Amino acid sequence: MAQSVAYGFGVRTGAFAIFNFVVEFRIALGHLPYMASTLDTVFAALADPTRRQILTMLLEDDMAVTDVAEPFDMSLAAISKHLVLLANAGLISQEKRGRVKWCKLEPDALKDASVWMQAFGQFEAINLDAFEAFLEQENLSTTPTSQE
Repeated sequence: MAQSVAYGFGVRTGAFAIFNFVVEFRIALGHLPYMASTLDTVFAALADPTRRQILTMLLEDDMAVTDVAEPFDMSLAAISKHLVLLANAGLISQEKRGRVKWCKLEPDALKDASVWMQAFGQFEAINLDAFEAFLEQENLSTTPTSQE
């Protein structure tokens, strides 16, 4: 029977749920290095397609929370939970102007994630045509010639 663990905004089951709960708990206690916890938080926020769409919308301009919620088929409370997660990751900031709460994209929050991902850019994609030509050449050189 899978064990259920409540964390974040829902209940997850299984080994990954326990792992994620432990990671979040250790981050809260400060037992993990800052960059790792920041990366984990940013990538967790980016993992959801709704939150990625919200970030895309905020690329254009600051938006009121009600305007952010408009294109989605979910409650304002659900959108607010997504916005809280994005704000906790530092991807957006929120401020109250009069009676309206506004959201603003904070692109600098992606710097650590970008630096981390650029480390993988040093590996070039395999040139399959050149690899195929190499294999053909190797095959020709190792094929025994028939002697008659």
